[in-house]
Amino acid sequence: MGLDYFPSSVRNMVCRALVLGGLFLAPMAQAEPQHGISMYGAPGLPPDFVSLPYANPEAPRGGRIVTGNTGGFDSLNPFILKGTAPWQLRFLGYEGLLGRNWDEPFALYGLLAESVETGPNRNWVEFTLREEARFSDGSPVTVEDVIWSFETLGTRGHPIYLTFWTKVKGIEQTGPRSVRLTFNTDDRELALIAGLRPILKKAQWEARAFTDSGLDTVPIGTGPYVVERFEPGRNVVMRRNPEYWGRDLPLMRGRANLDEIRIEFYGDAAVMFEAFKAGELTVYRETNAEKWQSAYDFPAVQAGDVIKSEIPSGKPSGMTGFVMNTRHAPFDDWRVRQAMIHAFNFEYMNDAITGGRQKRITSYFSGTDLGMRPGPAEGRVRDLLAPFADTLLPGALDGYALPESDGTARNRKNLRAAMRLLQEAGYRADQGVMRDAAGRALAFSILLPQGSTEKQAFANIFIRALERIGVRATLDVVDNAQYFARIQTFDFDMTDFRRDFSLSPGNEQRAYWGSAAADQPGSRNLMGVKSPAIEAMIARMLETGDQDEFTAAVRALDRVLMTGRYVIPTYAFGVARIAHVRQLRYPERLPVYGDGYWFLPDVWWWQE
Repeated sequence: MGLDYFPSSVRNMVCRALVLGGLFLAPMAQAEPQHGISMYGAPGLPPDFVSLPYANPEAPRGGRIVTGNTGGFDSLNPFILKGTAPWQLRFLGYEGLLGRNWDEPFALYGLLAESVETGPNRNWVEFTLREEARFSDGSPVTVEDVIWSFETLGTRGHPIYLTFWTKVKGIEQTGPRSVRLTFNTDDRELALIAGLRPILKKAQWEARAFTDSGLDTVPIGTGPYVVERFEPGRNVVMRRNPEYWGRDLPLMRGRANLDEIRIEFYGDAAVMFEAFKAGELTVYRETNAEKWQSAYDFPAVQAGDVIKSEIPSGKPSGMTGFVMNTRHAPFDDWRVRQAMIHAFNFEYMNDAITGGRQKRITSYFSGTDLGMRPGPAEGRVRDLLAPFADTLLPGALDGYALPESDGTARNRKNLRAAMRLLQEAGYRADQGVMRDAAGRALAFSILLPQGSTEKQAFANIFIRALERIGVRATLDVVDNAQYFARIQTFDFDMTDFRRDFSLSPGNEQRAYWGSAAADQPGSRNLMGVKSPAIEAMIARMLETGDQDEFTAAVRALDRVLMTGRYVIPTYAFGVARIAHVRQLRYPERLPVYGDGYWFLPDVWWWQE
């Protein structure tokens, strides 16, 4: 899906954002403290900007939003591995030294910090705190809090925070309100990542174990919302802090407009949708295009009390589907993985589940200039991959595309191809069962959380198709606590998968598929991939200052990931579909990244 898929206004936003944020050849050195920082070139907003371009600085404050999650929660600390916290907490109650503009590929502006300064090669970054920065309890944010937060998250926090800390050579106070981090590796993105690290209050944890906190302790942050009350496993209510320190900052004008954000928890998506129809929720994100067309004719929609809004996005497709764990058999063999991709009859499933309305993801960065191109690798992409030719899987250099079925349930051609691949991998049919040389049946389970109705529908059709080629797959549906515990320890064969990407991919790619993360409990490298080619492409992305080289490195990475056959792709989310009560409003000007926590509820407001 290319940019021509989007309305001209969105295409213009994408192009403008790429121009503002993609000036790779502009001078990088910052000789003095600045109001913001961009991954490449200068930040797009001037020092005297009034508000983010997609926020309404005149938005009224008040009202509430009631949204829903499936599953449950057993923690209110989103910064540790133990327990499951509502995902929204991290983005509503906590802030970093800098905040992001989601209308540029990757640009940050002063939040807790009033200024940022970097060395000529970004081998260090220094932040100066705002004198008025406060935690939600009214206490000032100090350099000591900043240093403690970096050290604690980097050594005892969730694994997503650990890798960054290994690249920090030192952190020190350089003035009454200033702190400097020095890095031990060449990585242009580290200065920006440092700006996004959440800052917590050190004094809160002097007599408490940070890693053992759950429902008994809510970390104190600086964000506009605080947890007001909760019922374990049922709901969490967040209240806008009337004394929020940053409400008048340009970066925050027109944001955090709602007085209350209530998160209700449901057993599955079907029950949650019925709750929305009954008026228990005020907003609902719909991911199924067919359901969007056919299931939203209930009385509140007909009366105009519920509005259907579509929010386009210019970001890469990302990857959604079913990931295979390569740490053990049978998915340690790429031929078995490719056989699964052939057996997964996407065209038939898509027609049955979404009415064929949603296009399939064709690569990890599809829909943008960063995505791999059809056919053989050429030019710089080929040059980057050539040194790893002996380790690359078929298709990386010569070209690769997902198989297509004829759209019928039988899928004969692809199932025959799957059988051939399994035979090449050493399996033979024995009385209708595929067995290896030792006589063991080819069997695996698909792990899914309760409430994943649509994913279960995909899985059940897939399981029936596999039966036809003698593969025994089972569906293993568990509650959310078990699901996340097993995901964190890689205790699965196949499971659901979703990774979102920005227009400026960087260090997060190491968290997703870096070798160091493959065996780290709680890491996001679910497939367990270890690839020198992937490591080299990510390194090139982070080190280069040349736009063409960067794009080539991302396209090359895309090729290695796709031909690795780690994920069975399903469909893309190019448009966010949001149903909401008519009192909930949002700005006409949309961010280039479309919908996300930075959009709903961040810049929405309530208006009778």
